[in-house]
Amino acid sequence: MLRTDDFDYHLPEELIADRPPERREGARLLLVDRAAGTITHRQFTDFPSLLEPADLVVLNNVRVARARFFSDDGRFELLRLHALAPRRWHCLAKPGKRLAPGKSLTVGGALGTITEVMPDGSRIIQWDRDIDEDKCGHLPLPHYMKRSDDAADEERYQTVFAAPDQARAIAAPTAGLHFTPQILADLHHTFITLEVGVGTFQPVKAALLKDHQMHTERYCVGPAAAQAIEAAPRRIAVGTTVARVLEHCAATSGHVSPHSGETSIFIHPPYAFQRVDALLTNFHLPKSTLFMLVCACAGTELMRQAYQEAIAARYRFYSYGDCMLIR
Repeated sequence: MLRTDDFDYHLPEELIADRPPERREGARLLLVDRAAGTITHRQFTDFPSLLEPADLVVLNNVRVARARFFSDDGRFELLRLHALAPRRWHCLAKPGKRLAPGKSLTVGGALGTITEVMPDGSRIIQWDRDIDEDKCGHLPLPHYMKRSDDAADEERYQTVFAAPDQARAIAAPTAGLHFTPQILADLHHTFITLEVGVGTFQPVKAALLKDHQMHTERYCVGPAAAQAIEAAPRRIAVGTTVARVLEHCAATSGHVSPHSGETSIFIHPPYAFQRVDALLTNFHLPKSTLFMLVCACAGTELMRQAYQEAIAARYRFYSYGDCMLIR
């Protein structure tokens, strides 16, 4: 029976990347060849040359929303999970203990009232007016960066292909951050959308994997993308977000079709991938569902070996870090 501790590893804190590299395409790339059982060191700029001519590269075009807010008096911090309506938000709140039902706070002059506390501790907030998100909102950088967003993040914590009308994520699809328009133009590619949620960074707290309750995320697959994915001889998923959508579709209906839905798929060893033939991904947190997913893709022992080699070679980890291609 799989235990969460089976997916733990030690990462020196100085290897956590809290700033983007000088150039988008400047990341190192660890190439993991599953068939040969080999691990080699490359650069992200080598990525196109590591693919077959007919490979389809599938990317997540979601945009990160300015979903982090602070109350006008500085006492509270909100992370908007979803806008249920323009003035009705589903949020995480800190400190939550002081925001019981009926309590209020102001953000950008808008008065918000807590109308409900959900079983998971999140809050439903009703505002009396619209909030200027460009003025009051912040990009919700991952907690391990230990800093607030700044001007550089406005550009670099978004992919170059993020759709302007898809600003619904609270975290970036980080494997996509390495691409430039020039690199993308030379690849046979398509886009799906998955609204990356807060659960993507949360470590598994249950001792046994079977007891973990997976978070749910919304996704959309358009007609052109579905057709291209089903016709492709090989699909290269850019990021675990894409992998989850493609595998959810295959697991639930046997194929990828044009539709919108929600997925709570939990991919961990042992798992037989049906639509992902190779995976480009960054390095993930210990005991996270994302690390479990890559272990399912490459095998836990080979993935442990790859992570230890990356640590020894001083790779940069997590959202602004280096990447890995599992093929």
